[in-house]
Amino acid sequence: MTKLKIAILFGGCSEEHDISVKSAQQIAASVDCAKYEPVYIGITRSGKWFKCDRPGPAWEQNNCIPAGISPDKSVHGLILFEEGACRTLPVDVVFPVLHGRQGEDGAMQGLLELSGIPYVGCDIPGSALCMDKSLAYLAVRQAGVRVPKFQILHGARADAEAILPYPVFVKPARSGSSFGVNKVTDESGLQSAIEAALLYDDKILIEEAICGTEVGCALLEKDGSLIAGEVDQITLSHGIFRIHQENDPENGSENASFTVPADIPYEKQQEVKETAKTIYRALSCKGLARVDLFLQKDGSIVLNEVNTMPGFTSYSRYPRMMKAAGIPVSDVIDCLIASALAKSKTPSPIESATKHLTENEQIIANK
Repeated sequence: MTKLKIAILFGGCSEEHDISVKSAQQIAASVDCAKYEPVYIGITRSGKWFKCDRPGPAWEQNNCIPAGISPDKSVHGLILFEEGACRTLPVDVVFPVLHGRQGEDGAMQGLLELSGIPYVGCDIPGSALCMDKSLAYLAVRQAGVRVPKFQILHGARADAEAILPYPVFVKPARSGSSFGVNKVTDESGLQSAIEAALLYDDKILIEEAICGTEVGCALLEKDGSLIAGEVDQITLSHGIFRIHQENDPENGSENASFTVPADIPYEKQQEVKETAKTIYRALSCKGLARVDLFLQKDGSIVLNEVNTMPGFTSYSRYPRMMKAAGIPVSDVIDCLIASALAKSKTPSPIESATKHLTENEQIIANK
């Protein structure tokens, strides 16, 4: 059987570089090499691309070859630069295991669209929409799901006052893993929180603090259907959830515990899943996503955020939720690759309209 050649991208220029490397390590450990031939492409923090042996903490030091993805559809693959010459390496699918800016925001998806190579995950509009929390809130609210009240600040006027009652959360509009996120209880802490958020983005959100239980839903497209993993629940002893910034997250969180399935009634679990699916569709997600929500005491569900390429680390929530539903990471990979290939064969709206117009012209010509 001919194996599919899968280019797995990891690393990247965002603050989530190390998380991406860890995610790619777990993908590498789970990919079925009887079905796929993985090719690993690491991207350094400065934006240099290399083909390497395998993702890991010291990946840049092991047999690295400068590489890139060609935007030329006739190449349909990688360009490798060796000993003053270049050669091409065709690939069947790209799996961008990238988190944050230039990975989940539509930039990488734009390059992959130009390349013509099928790729895992959201396309350009869905990626950009989910990455910007303010835009995601607007789209999800339009779909009938509650979102936090919020205000937007830009770099030039980041000394503006909060118009929402305290406590509030101050966060970068386009970042992840709680980088630059702080809870502010009164006016004295607002400006320092804004300055912390500005380290990651020049667009800042101030949003109401939602009181409720933090729950999440992992979603995966499988055989044309959207399925959900088990709902999880985060219980905090103090502070806010920052597991990816902790010193030793592999051995447990410093302030959070996880329950899968969530310790909530079955009917409410189902409502969380259906709400997550509504959000997924409203934001034009594709392939997979992790939808984070708040469940309030009155039973109402409020969006927190959507991750279009959730973490696959050994301690990440997405694979844990899927495993609890009987879907191991190897099966998730199979579904994602199948979805990517199916997506690449689906005509775009413009292609469909053009085909319809051509058919009509032919009908008229034959009359």
